[in-house]
Amino acid sequence: MGISTFSGLQTTLRGLLAQQRALDVTSHNVANASTAGYSRQEAVLGASPALKIPAGAVQSGAGAQLGTGVDVLSYRRMRDGFLDLQFRAQAMRLGGLAAQVRGLEQVEVALAEPGENGIAAQLGEFWSGWGTLVNAPENQATRQALVERGRGLAASLATLDSQLVAAAEQASAEYTALTGPAGEVGLIAGEIAKLNEAIRSSLSSGAAPNDLYDRRDQLLDQLSGLAQVAVTDLGDGTLEVAFGDAAVPLVAGTTVTWPQALSEPKGKLGALLALTGPAGTVAAYRAELDTFAQELADSVNALHTSGGGPAFFSYVPGAAASTLAVAVGAAEVQTSATPAVGANDLAVAIAGLRNGAADQAYARFVSRVGTDMSEARRGEENAQSLVLAVQERRESVSGVSLDEEMTNLVRFQRGYQASARAMTTLDEALDVLINRTGRVGI
Repeated sequence: MGISTFSGLQTTLRGLLAQQRALDVTSHNVANASTAGYSRQEAVLGASPALKIPAGAVQSGAGAQLGTGVDVLSYRRMRDGFLDLQFRAQAMRLGGLAAQVRGLEQVEVALAEPGENGIAAQLGEFWSGWGTLVNAPENQATRQALVERGRGLAASLATLDSQLVAAAEQASAEYTALTGPAGEVGLIAGEIAKLNEAIRSSLSSGAAPNDLYDRRDQLLDQLSGLAQVAVTDLGDGTLEVAFGDAAVPLVAGTTVTWPQALSEPKGKLGALLALTGPAGTVAAYRAELDTFAQELADSVNALHTSGGGPAFFSYVPGAAASTLAVAVGAAEVQTSATPAVGANDLAVAIAGLRNGAADQAYARFVSRVGTDMSEARRGEENAQSLVLAVQERRESVSGVSLDEEMTNLVRFQRGYQASARAMTTLDEALDVLINRTGRVGI
């Protein structure tokens, strides 16, 4: 079979179309250079199937092949799956540490240490009140001032405990909002399922849904900040997404299973659970605060009652910080175990409790909060640095470089112009062949 006279035109047409598509892809990259989550795309060009020339049609007699130009083989999305895994692992860690820092910041603000309004300052004033009473044990104004300082200390402890409860409740409410039926997790899962369906449909029709892939990857990145995410390719363009320690996958193809119970999901959700759980951070802080309040009350009461008087403080066991109260009036304050006028042995003993077990218990509590806060902030800064480092590596693969795209525009433009010139040349040759062959005298 002979070679068509117009085969050269078809070859140049393929070149024009291929270069045009490459220009379109480059323009798409440039337009999305600042689009969050966009992955650079590339038109992969390859030689189109050659035209076989049968034996006898060429001098060698063995046949040959004649090139027929170029085709766009695929539209490749520039993405590194390993870097995606690294990013999501670091995003999960960052999400957890950031949530922990935000929760501890509320505790730190409520604690107000060191400061004039902190418990430590008021505890010092309480001990100073007993020290003042040592010098004037019969003075009713001094006794009343001591009672008021005790009441102020008790009220501050109750306020601090209530603020710790509020911090836990806020973290619990945020967890519920994220994991509820209309929460962020459910919304992301639903969109991923819809994208799975759209991607599968596009692939079955031979399309390359690169922008849909980008959106799905962006959602997986967001989901990884909330808890651990594991992704399995199901082979038809859809994904199975395991979330946290849920019993079944969050998304399996086009099916969403949510809400589900999570116990240790890591990430932001894990940090929120750690703050709010019965054995969580805030519960531990409240227990330490109760220990301090009980130690304070017991140590003062033990001396105050030794002279035959009533307990100075009252509290409910197990909730000492929130229920601590001064149980005596000014006239009932005991300064001595003897009825002698001006005796102050009990006042001296109670004033001597300063820097004792109660103060040390409170100091340990403040130190623990400060250490937890410092470690969380340091961890957050480290995690943020790692996330940025991995993101920069991802950008080096997936990000759009305008300089590179400008170079590609010129390259594909030149290719288009060359193909157009080749087509014009062939057109002129065919014009001579068709319209002038056989005419004499031209």
